[in-house]
Amino acid sequence: MAAVEAQNPLVGDTTCGSLLQQLQQIWDEVGESDEERDKMLLQLEQECLDVYKRKVDLAARSRAQLLQALADAKVELSGLLSALGEKTFVGIPEKASGTINEQLAAIAPVLEQLWKQKEERIKEFYDVQSQIQKICGEIVGTSEQAGSPVVDEADLSLKKLDEFQSQLQELLKEKSDRLHKVLEFVSTVHDLCAVLGMDFFSTVTEVHPSLNDSTGMQYKSISNDTLSRLAKTVSALKEDKKQRLQKLQELATQLIDLWNLMDTPEEERSLFDHVTCNISASVDEVTVPGALALDLIEQAEVEVERLDQLKASRMKEIAFKKQAELEEIFALAHIEIDSQAAREKIMDMIDSGSVEPSELLADMDNQIVKAKEEALSRKEILDKVEKWMSACEEESWLEDYNRDENRYNASRGAHLNLKRAEKARILVNKIPALVDTLVAKTRAWEEDHGESFAYDGVPLLAMLDEYAMLRQEREEEKRRLRDQKKFHEQLNTEQEAIFGARPSPGRPSLGSKKVVGPRTNGGANGTPRRLSLQSGTRSINKDGKRDNTRPVAPVNYVAISKEDSASHVSGSDAVPTSP
Repeated sequence: MAAVEAQNPLVGDTTCGSLLQQLQQIWDEVGESDEERDKMLLQLEQECLDVYKRKVDLAARSRAQLLQALADAKVELSGLLSALGEKTFVGIPEKASGTINEQLAAIAPVLEQLWKQKEERIKEFYDVQSQIQKICGEIVGTSEQAGSPVVDEADLSLKKLDEFQSQLQELLKEKSDRLHKVLEFVSTVHDLCAVLGMDFFSTVTEVHPSLNDSTGMQYKSISNDTLSRLAKTVSALKEDKKQRLQKLQELATQLIDLWNLMDTPEEERSLFDHVTCNISASVDEVTVPGALALDLIEQAEVEVERLDQLKASRMKEIAFKKQAELEEIFALAHIEIDSQAAREKIMDMIDSGSVEPSELLADMDNQIVKAKEEALSRKEILDKVEKWMSACEEESWLEDYNRDENRYNASRGAHLNLKRAEKARILVNKIPALVDTLVAKTRAWEEDHGESFAYDGVPLLAMLDEYAMLRQEREEEKRRLRDQKKFHEQLNTEQEAIFGARPSPGRPSLGSKKVVGPRTNGGANGTPRRLSLQSGTRSINKDGKRDNTRPVAPVNYVAISKEDSASHVSGSDAVPTSP
């Protein structure tokens, strides 16, 4: 009982000992037996023991709850640190010390701070994921979000947040690029619609309503579908622009051809400057609004149709104009054609209506092209023929000059003739090499083309062969005359020695000479000059054979050798030729 009293925390007059004394006094007065008293005391001790046990059990349960709370707090702390990606946190005691309540009191503010940090981190994740989801929806083409984003609270680390933010930045960049591309497409559509004369707003509205600025929508669709449809629209408009430009250029070409054929005045042509100005322009160069509008193309088509009808009524005039052009090409190329038969054939075709006017003109254009090609292939040879003929003309002039006995007199213009004679002698000495080159080129041309090269209907090689033969005959004639002259001089010397006086030498009479090379002018129809060859009454026909029955107008030709050039310079007279 003393021990019970010692453990009693109550402070005051009433204690367990005093109560026990009161109980003993009562038992004494009542006269309770010792056995009852011991039984009663044993009961009191048992009741006290039960009270203590209950208190101990209650205290043990309370301690267990506190320990569980402390363990849960530590687990929660560990989970928060793991979710936030934090290995350590300021404020967490390094080692467990103090009572359980003290440990709980130490960890409680840390948990509160981590919970607050977790809520903030969740909000950041939500914001980032919301933006990502929104941009992904815009790219896919769903303007409305498909529910709220789900934040994974098990991983709220800064590393994970950085990954989401990096993804967001990439999506923002992609969104910016897509928006820029959309605006470029829209601008291109605007420019193309302006050039084609189409309604821009209706065109872009068909792609997506948000692209129409007139609606006042700030949002611009950047979805894959919008970009694809914009690309197709731009491609279709570019193809339409290309086809319209091609059509307009074809019409412009037809207009110019028809104008040129019919000599349309500039005043009438200027009405379609907006059509012809783009005749050689590329697709990218055509940027003027309305330049390729359908009404403009229709206007050009109507004009071409009108001119075609007018051209049909003037077909003969146009055809004869082209025939004249063809004849001029052949004339300049020294190719003989039957102009009268060709014109009669054109008249018959037009009058009979057996050929379309456009087909006839196209055929004549092809003939002109072929004629130009043939003339071009003959140009080099014709140029050398011209040089040869010019050299022959100079040779003929030099012969007349050498026959002039007064050529060295101090008359007016004599020094000019002397200079010309010097140049003519140089040119004449080049004739053999020129003829050899001309023969080689003519033969090469005939091998390539498989036909004879004719000059105004006469085979050129036959003319050159005749020229070479006559030149050789002329050289032999000159040598004979030089020998005859030496004989007369020797005879005069002998007579002077015998008679003592020298008579005046007799001069042989001047006769006609065999000449090759000069040109005769054509008639009033402008026929080109033709080289004539003569040897007596011989001439060359178109087959390249000598024709002894057909006379040829005589021409003058003098071939001066190097020995004769020296005698001309010293003032000697030309040696006359005998007929």
